[in-house]
Amino acid sequence: MPEGALSTFIILVVIGIVVGLIFNRYGRTWMGRQVADVTGVGDVTYSLIGIAGSFMGFHVGDILGVLPSAIAIIGAALTLWLWRGR
Repeated sequence: MPEGALSTFIILVVIGIVVGLIFNRYGRTWMGRQVADVTGVGDVTYSLIGIAGSFMGFHVGDILGVLPSAIAIIGAALTLWLWRGR
């Protein structure tokens, strides 16, 4: 694996985790956090969904020729927002 690919992978994972944790901690009401703790939807789930969104956003940004790392953040946030509205 080339060095650039490894650093991109690590950056996308970090972006996904950070956005996922922000959505989990600050994007829900107190009652929503209590229900999530009981049902098991917590930091790990939000982080994994954020990672998936950051990868999707990165590749869409790469295809469109836009700054992929910025689109990765938007992709992670959009994926979490859409997933949470299920």
